[in-house]
Amino acid sequence: MRRYELMLVIRPDVADDKSQAVIDRVTRQITAGGGQIVKVAPWGRRRLAYPIDRFREGSYHIVLFAAPAGLLTELEHSLLITEEVIRHLVTRDERPAKPSRREDGEAEDAEDGEDAELPSNLYEDEDEDDGSERIGEDESEAAPAAID
Repeated sequence: MRRYELMLVIRPDVADDKSQAVIDRVTRQITAGGGQIVKVAPWGRRRLAYPIDRFREGSYHIVLFAAPAGLLTELEHSLLITEEVIRHLVTRDERPAKPSRREDGEAEDAEDGEDAELPSNLYEDEDEDDGSERIGEDESEAAPAAID
């Protein structure tokens, strides 16, 4: 199973108990389809970047879950026909999982390479000279001001 992140934007005029019912319905659908809920995080009410269906604000909720790929189409279809949800987005969670430790202290290998550990040099600073010129902190890219 792969990990996914679902962001829901619920209409601002929906009561708190109804928005919680929408979240509960989504989590039940995920678990009924063979998925596992990792975390549900309400972000609260926020202003939208642009109006959606005459709404300028929305109630944001994030759901992290693990599920088989076949569940996503069914989940997205149900979210499209839910009146309380004005926008949703499902993305694959690419964060590497920490390797679990066996009783003998050795790390277990990840299944199918899905949650494989990243190479240790991935996040190291590259000190190699790639031929590009770098501007120091004391130098400025701005042109000098013209003097009249």
